[in-house]
Amino acid sequence: MTINLPIRPRSAFDDLGLAGTIDELVLQTQTLYLEDGIPWVIGYSGGKDSTAVLQLVWMAIAALKPEQRTKQVHVISTDTLVENPIVAAWVTHSLETIRAAATQQGLPIEPHRLTPAVADTFWVNLAGRGYPAPRPKFRWCTERLKIKPSNTFIINMVKSHGEAILVLGTRKAESSGRSHRMVELESRRVRDLLSPNDSLPNCLVYSPVENWSNDDVWTFLMQTKNPWGYSNKELLTMYQGASSDGECPLVVDSTTPSCGDSRFGCWTCTLVDKDKSMSAMIQNDEEKEWMLPLLELRNELDVADDRHLRDFRRMNGSVQLFHDRTIPGPYTQESRERWVRKLLDAQTWIRANGPDIVQSLELVTLPELEEIRRLWVVEKHEFEDNLPAIYRDATGEEYPGRPLDEHLPLGPETVAILQDVVGDDRLHFELVRELLDIEQRHRSQARRAGLFESLTKAMRRGFYDDVDDAMKRANQRRDAIERPDDSDSPDDLDIAAGYVRPVPTGVEA
Repeated sequence: MTINLPIRPRSAFDDLGLAGTIDELVLQTQTLYLEDGIPWVIGYSGGKDSTAVLQLVWMAIAALKPEQRTKQVHVISTDTLVENPIVAAWVTHSLETIRAAATQQGLPIEPHRLTPAVADTFWVNLAGRGYPAPRPKFRWCTERLKIKPSNTFIINMVKSHGEAILVLGTRKAESSGRSHRMVELESRRVRDLLSPNDSLPNCLVYSPVENWSNDDVWTFLMQTKNPWGYSNKELLTMYQGASSDGECPLVVDSTTPSCGDSRFGCWTCTLVDKDKSMSAMIQNDEEKEWMLPLLELRNELDVADDRHLRDFRRMNGSVQLFHDRTIPGPYTQESRERWVRKLLDAQTWIRANGPDIVQSLELVTLPELEEIRRLWVVEKHEFEDNLPAIYRDATGEEYPGRPLDEHLPLGPETVAILQDVVGDDRLHFELVRELLDIEQRHRSQARRAGLFESLTKAMRRGFYDDVDDAMKRANQRRDAIERPDDSDSPDDLDIAAGYVRPVPTGVEA
């Protein structure tokens, strides 16, 4: 009888054992640290891989003599402001603990919590500008929320010191694509153990656990004491029932997997079919049922066909066709106001019904609300200024933002009259509102440069009768573009729109 014994996957600890492998890595890290004065930047997400890397670096530096600890080590963690609240709280507290422990132990390790600029945050772009919820073919979030904050920090470090060394928890076992990419970069190494970074000039990458498996990472974390006093067993508890990759890595380029495929990511993420992590937390722990409004809001964002929530015009006001249907543009005013209302409703409910740790939870910050309000009133000409009323209705409190500096062309009563005059003709209302706003903003200028250009853009955006009229005119424009140059009778509409240029009699084209 043949007995098939399972083959144990090869471990990074097979040759030297756990202790021997760690000693070798610590010595290797110390050697790299002492070679030059180039600052180190460690990407830390609070997950298993980045925790393992930080522990290794910490152990290496702590074992050096105090006079050898001359080079600064920066630990950066990017908070997208829409992280899973449980994980966000874990990472924030972890950074505070790291700072205190490093100071106490005399180590040159400094943590940094990075956040996207207000203009780049999730809710400013979705509810303010009207960007639709991210999709695989329109993944606008990763660049703004993750790549830009970390890259800005690293680039500033390079400007100050000429170079920087990134210490990352990337591993070849994460995926075949990651393995191929890391092997390719290895072939271009200009120094031992340091790979180049294509997206960040003058940056080299050190990946001490690149050959470790998932099991190797957990073996190390469970059998090695966390040097800054955090509990790795609690970290394991957070991972139970999770997918194999399990964390949001430090994203510094578009080749790094986003949180969409990871265990812990943004609670608003619509790049996956279902937020399994939050669903599992709610299902398995009654104390986490307060996150249910977040899950419901996330699922409302993730609808297969959201045309009913979006304008038929693109962001610049143009109407484009695809398979004889308009390509939908940004969320409508009604939809954007609805997202803000639902977000504030969820925040209010969680504060009232959640545990003590979420009594001051901010799903959207005041600077974000101020930027959303500015975008609505100034850039989208929605001078009804509805955000303060939405905030008051959702929270029961007065809006804490500052008064608008902009002088609104119409008061609430006049806006109501305008709405009554135009009735259900929303396009007509938006056009008149925008024209009035443009005129008001140019009235006080000594030189009204750009007035006619702004008025022309407004007219082109809003002169349609309805969606059917917009589609008809889009088809006419498409036909004009496809019409042969020697067409005998160009349409007047084509000439006015600039798609056809009439040639005077007797002049060769």
